[in-house]
Amino acid sequence: MQQNVWTILKILNWTKQYFSRKGVENPRLDAELLLCAVLHCERIRLYTDFDKPLEPSELARYREYVARRAAREPVAYILGKKGFLQYEFKVTKDTLVPRPETELLVEHILAACADRPSCRILDLGCGSGAIVVSLLAGLPQAEGIGVDISEGAAAVARENAAKMGVADRCRILVSDLFEALPQEMRFDIIVSNPPYIPTGDLAGLQAEVRMEPAGALDGGKDGLAFYRRILQQGPDRLESDGLFAFEIGIGQAHAVTQLCRRAGYTSVKVCRDYGHIERMVFAAKEGTYYGNKIMEFKEE
Repeated sequence: MQQNVWTILKILNWTKQYFSRKGVENPRLDAELLLCAVLHCERIRLYTDFDKPLEPSELARYREYVARRAAREPVAYILGKKGFLQYEFKVTKDTLVPRPETELLVEHILAACADRPSCRILDLGCGSGAIVVSLLAGLPQAEGIGVDISEGAAAVARENAAKMGVADRCRILVSDLFEALPQEMRFDIIVSNPPYIPTGDLAGLQAEVRMEPAGALDGGKDGLAFYRRILQQGPDRLESDGLFAFEIGIGQAHAVTQLCRRAGYTSVKVCRDYGHIERMVFAAKEGTYYGNKIMEFKEE
């Protein structure tokens, strides 16, 4: 009796159909990413070697990955990594999965620092370190601190800082926002992608998102709890001509803008993500370097 042979093409086609039945959003892409991880190859090889059979050990490992993805575990958690800008970051279940809209936040900050490359940066709720580590990689004269309330996330961020070669300029602290920072410490830029999902909306999130740490998602009753805390405590930690940079949730631009203005930051710019959704708020004092710089940003 002939044994069933699973070639690359055959197993990709089967997995795509299986993932579709399970409600996976990008079934073919996810099937390819998982198989590339098993075969240690680029995606193009899947098409040049489409008739190659999988070894039993490869098939066993791939089946394990497929089962986890069918249970709606994010691909990044299965592979233990996620691409962000031109870099690759380690991620675990202690961290959020970095997203493309956050890449835009980093790119805008880099643009704002074009003439001030030696800035001091604080990343509140740093998670995997994607923001602060990417900023330091792009600003070789800058120094930064990332804080996160999660010990597990902080450990991952330290690994990523070391991997990216910025550990000598990047401290990662376990802290509830500013709590662990010395009172006298000041920064040129305070950036945060804080929890911003309203508590009541958490249960309705996509299954994959619900597998991410709840503490990194839950923004309180209206999703604005962390913006309020940051803008109440943050002005004492930001240089007088410094910059606040926030990622925000859908529909939160007006509320976060008002919080910035009430905190005394009257130069405020809202920018959109790739889906033309208002996704970032930048705030500085009028007439300052950053206040002028952010007004040059395009809204979309």
